[in-house]
Amino acid sequence: MKINDISLPLKGKCHCGSVKFEIKTNIQGLRRCNCSICSRKGFVMGTALIDELVITSGKEFLNTYKWNTKIAEHYFCKVCGINTHHKRRSDPNQYGYNIGCIEGFEMSWIENAPFVDNTKMSVIDNFKD
Repeated sequence: MKINDISLPLKGKCHCGSVKFEIKTNIQGLRRCNCSICSRKGFVMGTALIDELVITSGKEFLNTYKWNTKIAEHYFCKVCGINTHHKRRSDPNQYGYNIGCIEGFEMSWIENAPFVDNTKMSVIDNFKD
């Protein structure tokens, strides 16, 4: 199978299968982000518009992590902990989704996912010495 052989909608799920979703667009916009949270997660993300990603089952198993400006919403399965997708702070009309969650996708297809420099979007320092 090759990347172009995966048919729409793309089907994705967390590790344990509690959360399942569909992407109604081709794999596009693969990238890594170096903001303070994404650099710790370390996965490659695809890009989908908000209406192109649909949770098909297990919405009750999703937890959300928001921090800093509370614009970005990071979703993960509360059973297995896998980050499935997130609403982007850089563009709240888009989701970044974990490409490793897409059924049939092979990590060996990723030759070089570019980094998007979001270090300026990282932590607002609320800590006092």
